[in-house]
Amino acid sequence: MKILHLDTNHPLLLNQLAAAGFENDEDYTSTKTEIEDNISLYEGIIIRSRFAIDKTFLNKAENLKFIGRVGAGLENIDIQYAQERGIKLFNAPEGNRNAVGEHALGMILSLFNKMNIADQSVRNGQWLREKHRGIELDGKTVGIIGYGNMGRAFAKKLRGFNVEVICYDILDDVEDSNAMQVELQELFEKTDVLSLHTPETPKTIGMINKTFINKFKKPFWLINTARGKSVVTEDLVKSIEEGKVLGAGLDVLEYEKSSFENLFTSKKDVTSSTSSSLSKGSVEMPDAFSALLKMDNIILSPHVAGWTVESKEKLAQTIVGKIKTEFC
Repeated sequence: MKILHLDTNHPLLLNQLAAAGFENDEDYTSTKTEIEDNISLYEGIIIRSRFAIDKTFLNKAENLKFIGRVGAGLENIDIQYAQERGIKLFNAPEGNRNAVGEHALGMILSLFNKMNIADQSVRNGQWLREKHRGIELDGKTVGIIGYGNMGRAFAKKLRGFNVEVICYDILDDVEDSNAMQVELQELFEKTDVLSLHTPETPKTIGMINKTFINKFKKPFWLINTARGKSVVTEDLVKSIEEGKVLGAGLDVLEYEKSSFENLFTSKKDVTSSTSSSLSKGSVEMPDAFSALLKMDNIILSPHVAGWTVESKEKLAQTIVGKIKTEFC
């Protein structure tokens, strides 16, 4: 079988597939249109998030038997049409779930202990101990929305803390020894820290909005290591200003391109559509995002929660394993 690799990944992916008898071709620079001209030559595709695998692309991939996505989500693939065509879809949430769990926990501890602003304060020659007095996670209730690979890994990381962990999921009977499954109403009543671990679907886009936030009984902290479009940034900013949200750790942002490689999603948001700079000279930032950047109770990272040295290897190994199980 011939496999076309569209994104660079850990070298073990190429090496182990070749050792198993697959023929590997690499194309990391051609446009989507150029790739469509030759995609009928391949039985397999390996991709991260370079571009969308849509119906047009799949129609030209006449001999395609599988798509391997080196990551957790499959939202950049027309799943229904691929399945109608009998194309196998392999993703690898097992590969970076531990990294995501650690990152989410790190964000909570950093927010609670004001590490971002304390660091900057000391660097500026200040020694303001009272200003940077933190709070403890002990005794808090952590609510998790989405209790799959990522949610479970995060809950496991919380076992060493004296916290109550509750989870909400659209599937029944997902709870385990690390989290108790509850209905949304109980989540709204108990939660001190809310962590999102959901895929991007029509139901989750814009899920965390003003109406949703106002249902919480107590002000809460928000952690999002899932998908940026799940949170309406403008509503989050207003809720922080009103004290309904105490702060947020955001590894993902509403404005990300679907490839996750750049921040802004459309040309209207940037002076140069190819720029990934955040300097005011090159980017017309949405008002809500500008407000977010000025807040001390916000920690941001560039979609790297699952992006560790170890996860790069584990993601690739997971995809190799699934391909070999199915086709060897």
